Amino acid sequence: MIFKNKTILVTGGTGSMGKKLVHRLLAGELGTPKKVIVLSRDEAKQHDMRLSYLNRRVTTDEVIFNNFLNVLEFRIGDVRSYEDVCSAIKGADIVVNAAALKQVPTCEYFPVQAVLTNCMGAYNIVRAIEEQGYPVDTVVGISTDKACKPVNVMGMTKAVQERVFVSANILNPKTRFVCVRYGNVLASRGSVIPLFHDQIRNGGPVTITAPEMTRFLLSLDDAVDTVFAAVKEARRGETYIPRAPSATVINLGRALIGSRDISIKTVGIRPGEKMHEILISEEEMHHCVTRGWYYAIQPMLPELRQDAAPEPNALEKEYSSGDEVLDLAGTVALLKKHRLMVDDADLGDRPELLR
Repeated sequence: MIFKNKTILVTGGTGSMGKKLVHRLLAGELGTPKKVIVLSRDEAKQHDMRLSYLNRRVTTDEVIFNNFLNVLEFRIGDVRSYEDVCSAIKGADIVVNAAALKQVPTCEYFPVQAVLTNCMGAYNIVRAIEEQGYPVDTVVGISTDKACKPVNVMGMTKAVQERVFVSANILNPKTRFVCVRYGNVLASRGSVIPLFHDQIRNGGPVTITAPEMTRFLLSLDDAVDTVFAAVKEARRGETYIPRAPSATVINLGRALIGSRDISIKTVGIRPGEKMHEILISEEEMHHCVTRGWYYAIQPMLPELRQDAAPEPNALEKEYSSGDEVLDLAGTVALLKKHRLMVDDADLGDRPELLR
């Protein structure tokens, strides 16, 4: 029961993964926490999330003024601000850094903004623990497959975040810094599936970048499971990787369209995109081991590996979304499993879309 009576800080806790993480923390499946603190900068998202948890019979005063007495506490602030981070982190036992700029095109056009959130935000967490001596037990950095052999700004900044947290173990031996790295999260905000849903409801076309492009696909619960596994098992400086299915974008489109009379249009690769995503590179596979259902990339820094017993490498090549790709039937089954298919009822007054 790793979260029992613990205070857990979730930066970016109003995002798709952050909300799912908070929900499962409060459910107490791994112990009921003493407090869960959500630090984010969007007051509207915080207010909506707060209302979703509160009994609708309470008064407005209770909604607003009992915030700091609740197990779930909301704090307006930004990981870019050292002062905001210090204020939120000072009583925390566990920190999950889910705050990020994650949209690839946005980061390409505003790279400095990506650096400030994705890199300096991570550094502010490390700096607060180091300079203020906060007794944080574990920090988990949320990363992405785009951090592996990065070709875009989002991936580059997330790769730096990983290194910031891994290296923090050297000067902060009382705190365990680990990371998780995973691929596209199904139906998360800004991902391709909500876009396809919207295009289908509006009669198409469904726009894809390139038919043969592949992507790893995980549910929000899969992403949270990876965080939980890292908190339970990861050793200092390790990066946890889930074993995930992958699919081509054209099969995603075909699966969601089904028998509807909707066309697919190829629009080309966006700036900074890869044809296939990689979760573990050829360089990293030489220090990648198996941890149950997960792969763990061991840290390159020798100080963090000198006391570890040798373990056999888990891979003989890089781990790519192009390795084992689901066929159309497998893609349909995956989407049905996670209830992501478009219902005919969602088409409203457009029955002409059905053949």
